[in-house]
Amino acid sequence: MTRLREFARGTRDTIPLMVGAAPFGIVFGALAVSGEGALTPAAAMGMSLIIFAGSAQFIGLGLYVQGTGLALIVFTTFIVNLRHALYAASLAPYLRHLGARRLLPLGFWLTDETYAVVIRRYQNESDRAMRHWYYLGSALPFYANWQLWTLIGIIAGTQLGDAANWGLDFAMTVTFIGIVVPLITSRPMLACALAAAAASLLCADMPNRLGYIIGALAGILAGLLADLRSRQLDKNQDSTDTD
Repeated sequence: MTRLREFARGTRDTIPLMVGAAPFGIVFGALAVSGEGALTPAAAMGMSLIIFAGSAQFIGLGLYVQGTGLALIVFTTFIVNLRHALYAASLAPYLRHLGARRLLPLGFWLTDETYAVVIRRYQNESDRAMRHWYYLGSALPFYANWQLWTLIGIIAGTQLGDAANWGLDFAMTVTFIGIVVPLITSRPMLACALAAAAASLLCADMPNRLGYIIGALAGILAGLLADLRSRQLDKNQDSTDTD
């Protein structure tokens, strides 16, 4: 398997998610430059280029428009993006042979979509030497894809205005459902998803998007407890079998 073929395979496997992210990027770009408290086109584009985290960008933008302080914006987006630490931890066994010089850019380009594609490949196939080329094949085109649709959204938002009424925000929900559902392959993952969904719904009306924080923390806690419970049951079963 050559580097180019691995890169191309990563790109091919990510194309459906790139299509799903397109309306998401357009809506963000348009919302960022339209309405009260809008960003400049340069600032909106800078968010996508430098932050490159769709959910964090939407949350940060919403808080900024509400006049929320910088410290709370940073804290909220940090908590919401803690899931990336879990992503990195699950990918670490497959990529630990790479040095920090390679891991740092891979970490920057890590998204929900790339993680979903890459972890399935790594769990099912083993080609240690070429793994990061598959990762790059997913991450780099997705990064370019996000910038393209953000730019199109910015142009559309400056010309048409009031993007909140376009009705494209459903794309975010559909995209994340498509990412999450295939990953629910164990009881801890199911517990995490159900707890996060329940907490987010119950706390949806809280100010400053605090429901996102509570949902993320509830999901992490439920998944951790379910995993510990599962490990304990397995340990007890092994002890019983030994006896």
